[in-house]
Amino acid sequence: MNTRVATGGDGLYMRRRITNAVAIMLATAAALFGLLFLGWILWTLLTKGLSNLNLALFTMDTPPPMDEGGLRNAIVGSLLMCAMGLGMGTPLGIAAGTWLAEYGNRTRLGTTVRFVNDILLSAPSIVLGLFVYAAFVMQTGGRFSALAGAISLAFIVLPVVVRTTDEMLRLVPVQMREAALSLGVPQWKVIMQVLYRSALPGIVTGVLLALARISGETAPLLFTAFGNEFFSLDVSRAMSAIPLVMFKFAGSGFDNWERIAWAGALVITLFVLTVSLLARFVLLRKRISHD
Repeated sequence: MNTRVATGGDGLYMRRRITNAVAIMLATAAALFGLLFLGWILWTLLTKGLSNLNLALFTMDTPPPMDEGGLRNAIVGSLLMCAMGLGMGTPLGIAAGTWLAEYGNRTRLGTTVRFVNDILLSAPSIVLGLFVYAAFVMQTGGRFSALAGAISLAFIVLPVVVRTTDEMLRLVPVQMREAALSLGVPQWKVIMQVLYRSALPGIVTGVLLALARISGETAPLLFTAFGNEFFSLDVSRAMSAIPLVMFKFAGSGFDNWERIAWAGALVITLFVLTVSLLARFVLLRKRISHD
């Protein structure tokens, strides 16, 4: 009897070990498969982009076919629209996230707002671009503009900042709120001087991640900013952006346009990498300060 129990236990143990080994092998193979294609993409981007990365890329505007040029107008347009999008979406997102965490945390309205924000967070960017096109561009006589592009980017920034602010404020210990309120400090001062100071690194990280996301968006800008072959700082008119130039140049068939598209892809990738590393640095500093 004891021999059967021991034998059955050994067999069960061996089956579990085999199952565990197979699961680890499959998970490792899936990870290596994904890393292989990621490395392939990065290698292609580096080999094609680095060879076309030069000073003219940052000092000359987008050229006509068969001529030399750069991405100056597109780089300035991307920076301008991303800055305006952050300027619109960040204050609204922080305010909405603060309300969710401090005033509407356990209310039905707060639950509804979180649900709608999650839908907006996962909505395709082209849908947001079409919405801004119908609600703003068409109402201004079908006039494409950098302002419309910034509004569409702000709709992408907004849910990211709302979610991050909400979660970061809810992570602040309740004892900090109670201690400040027990001293007679108004709640708005508690939020401004206590909660924001504690949650600031996380909120900044959310803003940086939102910036990294909108920097490579193409679909919303196709229906709003539309693109411009000339250098322009007029936000009331059409304006170029790096993703728009890549979309137009990548499949053009003109060698100089394709080279500029690869260089633009590398510039955006390096920018996103820099912003992501900065976000990780902010989080790392927060962990070190807490330890």
